[in-house]
Amino acid sequence: MDKAQALRDLYADLEKTAPSLPLATKASDIVPGEGNPDADIFFIGEAPGYHESVQRRPFVGVSGKFLRKTMTEVGLNEEDVYIGNIVKVRPPDNRDPSPAEILAYKQYLDQEIEIIEPLLIVTLGRFSMAKFLPDVKISQVHGRLHKVVWNQKALFVFPMYHPAAALRGTKMRESFATDMKKVPKVLKWVQQQQETIALESDVKDILL
Repeated sequence: MDKAQALRDLYADLEKTAPSLPLATKASDIVPGEGNPDADIFFIGEAPGYHESVQRRPFVGVSGKFLRKTMTEVGLNEEDVYIGNIVKVRPPDNRDPSPAEILAYKQYLDQEIEIIEPLLIVTLGRFSMAKFLPDVKISQVHGRLHKVVWNQKALFVFPMYHPAAALRGTKMRESFATDMKKVPKVLKWVQQQQETIALESDVKDILL
């Protein structure tokens, strides 16, 4: 089974389960992730907003358009990345997701990560950052690459502010843009690490 089909199956299962999950009452409440199933970069936000819930697409409102515009400006194509959220349904009045809600949708995000196998995860905001870096403040670690162990695997995580936060002030907006400029360079570095590991494995296999 290819990755695209695996993701379709995952969301079909999520839609069937929707009425038993927090925030959801029906299948159409679910806002699936979107993008390239073979993406090297997975952008993860916190939860859908109003426009996302209507269109059933992540990051299509004001902050989402800002995110996509900023990505394009640094040379990242929407078609080459994957975008999703830790919670798949809009919380009332766009409030913060609760720990229980994050936990309820955890298995679905975990499966997305397992299927896509991104080289780099870019977290948008403190809630998605906390999945991988639970004991830090976003103001202290944004724009810095972290290597973490997740589900017994090494992952590279690059925390950024949420684009909605970036739109609240000039300083935050500039910080968001500066961090986004780093993403292509960070990805290239991570790709080089993967190539080195692959070469070392090949040498080891030959020696054995």
